Formats: sequence, structure tokens, C-alpha cells
Amino acid sequence: MFAARSSVEQVEEGRQLAPKFDRNGLIPVITTDFDSGELLMHGYMNPTALEETIRLGEAVYWSRSREQLWHKGATSGLVQTIREIRIDDDQDAVWLRVQVGGNGASCHVGYRSCFYRSVPVKPSESGSPLTLTFMESEKVFDPAEIYGDAPNPTRL
Repeated sequence: MFAARSSVEQVEEGRQLAPKFDRNGLIPVITTDFDSGELLMHGYMNPTALEETIRLGEAVYWSRSREQLWHKGATSGLVQTIREIRIDDDQDAVWLRVQVGGNGASCHVGYRSCFYRSVPVKPSESGSPLTLTFMESEKVFDPAEIYGDAPNPTRL
């Protein structure tokens, strides 16, 4: 499915998909809502995840914490249906434009977007940890209802 990377010209100007995976075999993925453009999440794919995403037309990621393929929405029903896949100029980053099934959420914490907090810019230098601002006021779903109450120790 993927071409070998043979030259800068082939990678940057060619018509063959020749993704560059990092030394861990991963490529970063940014996922946005197809209609609104809202940033939903950032993840990674290994070659199998990218192939499955292309084949299924649904987002499949590589979970670094669980070290396994992760078909987004297989458990929650919040499947990300691919509307468009783009790759950057040197083919080392992927952009998915998706429509999300179910209630439209993409974050396992229950918010619509994984980017639900804002970091202050140019804060006063107090030496204290920065205070984040929540940009989403309500969760779209209760994670305990979908995933159960067990904490995920690999997330810490």
C-alpha cells in the first residue's frame, strides 16, 4: 500500500503515498471535525493502523499506553468516519477530517474534543504551576457509563 521513499522529489512532489514513520514506527495524526474544522484529537498510527484506516474508512490509531491497535469508537460507539485523509509535504504527519458517530464526542474523558483546556499565554512569573482554563463546560457523555469505573493507570 505504501511506496518506498526514494527521493525528496518523489516524497514532496510525487503521487505515491510514502509515509515516514519515526524510529518507534509511528506517525503523528491530527484529527478534526469535517464540518466545523474543530480540532478533536492528536494520536499516532503505525503502518497497520494507517492501512486499516484507509481500508475501513474509519479511524484506527496505535495506542502507545496499551501498545495495541485502537479502532476509535469500537467500545464507545463514537466511531470516526473518514471524510478525508491528508498527508503533509514530507509525508511524516497525517491529518484526518472525520464525522464522529454517536453524540459527536472524541475524548475518552467525556468532552467533545481532547483539547478542552486552554493554557495561559504570558502569565506572570510566580513560580507556581500554571492554571488551565476549561473551554468546554459540560461533558458530552459519562465515561464511567461507557468504559466502566476502573482507572487507567497507564494514563498517569
